[in-house]
Amino acid sequence: MLSNQILHKTAQDIREITGFDCAIWDMQGFCLVRTNETLTGYEIQIQDFRDDEEEPEEMILDEMGMFRIYEDSDPVYVLMLHGTADGMELAGRMGASQLRNLLYVYKERMDKNRFIQNLLLDNLLLVDIYNQAKKMKIPAELKRVVFVIEPKNEGDVLVQETLKGLYATGTKDFVTAIDEKHIILVKSLQSTDSYPQVEQIAKELVTTLNMEAMVSVRAAYGTIVEELKDVSRSYKEADMALEVGRVFYTEKKILAYNELGIGRLIHQLPASLCEMFLNEVFEDGKADIFEEEELTTVYTFFDNNLNISETARRLYVHRNTLVYRLEKIQKKTGLDVRVFDDALTFKIAMMVADHMKYMKE
Repeated sequence: MLSNQILHKTAQDIREITGFDCAIWDMQGFCLVRTNETLTGYEIQIQDFRDDEEEPEEMILDEMGMFRIYEDSDPVYVLMLHGTADGMELAGRMGASQLRNLLYVYKERMDKNRFIQNLLLDNLLLVDIYNQAKKMKIPAELKRVVFVIEPKNEGDVLVQETLKGLYATGTKDFVTAIDEKHIILVKSLQSTDSYPQVEQIAKELVTTLNMEAMVSVRAAYGTIVEELKDVSRSYKEADMALEVGRVFYTEKKILAYNELGIGRLIHQLPASLCEMFLNEVFEDGKADIFEEEELTTVYTFFDNNLNISETARRLYVHRNTLVYRLEKIQKKTGLDVRVFDDALTFKIAMMVADHMKYMKE
C-alpha cells in the first residue's frame, strides 16, 4: 500500500492537471486523502460502487466519477473525481493509471528490498540468488562493498531516507535495514576502485549524514566482493567491524574490517581463553585495579612509543613523576611497561579485559 504522503501528492497533481477535485478511498470504505474538505457525504455511493458484484472499473454519475484501482487483479483503492468540466472519464482513467503505476513501482521496490535483506542474512539458495537477481535485473557480477551505518540514536528514520535519496536510485546500490539500530548500504564500485576509494566513500557518507541529516553516525565496511552471492560475507565483516569498534576503538567514526588489527583477533577468542590470560597477568584476573590517572599515563606512554621524555612533556609532568606512576603499575602487575614485551602484554591484557566486560554487558 502507498503512504498517505504519496497519495496526497498524487491527488494534488491530479487536481492541478485536470481541474477536478478528487479523493482516494480504500476498500474498507475510509477516505484516505481529499483535495477539498467539502468532498464528504459520498460514503454510500462509494460503498455501492465498491460492493458492485460486476466490479466495474469505472462509473460516471452527475458531477462525480469513480474509478477502481487494482494491484495484481485485487482492488485496493477507489479514485473519486468531482466537478462539472468535460473530460472527467479521460481524467479519471489517467489518474487511475498513475496510481496503478505507483503501486507497481512500490511493489517492485519492496520485492528488491526483501531480496537484499534475505541475501544479507543468507536466507537464499545459490540458484535462487541468481534467478531472482536476473528477474529484477540486478547485476550478479559487479564489485560491491557493504556499509553498516549506526546512528547515535536508534530508529532514526531520517538516516535511511537520506541514504535512499543519495544511493538507492537504480539496480546497483541498495539501502535497507534489518533491525532498528543499523542501516545497510550495499554499494557498487567501479572496476578500478579499491580500499582507498571505499574509505573515501565512507568519509563522504559520514560527513553528508552529519551535514544534511544533522545526525551523528558511525560507519563500518567489509571487504570488497566481486559477486552478488558474496555480499552477505561483506555484510558480516562490516557488522563485526562495528562491534569490535564499540569495544576497542570507541573514538573512531569509520571502521574497516581489514584494518581492525589485534582487536579482530581478541574479539574472536573464546571466553575461557581470555579469562585464563587475565588470571596470568592480573591478580584474580581483575583489570579494574588502576586509577584513571595511571591509565591515562600508560596509554599516553604507549602513544608516544615508550618515550619517557615526550610522554612527560605531553602530560605536563616532571620526568620523575612519570617514572613514579609507571612504577606503581609495575608494583600492581609485575609488568614494567618501559620494557617492550611487558608493555605489549599489558596492552593486550587491557584489551582482553575490555572485551570480557563487553561480553558480560
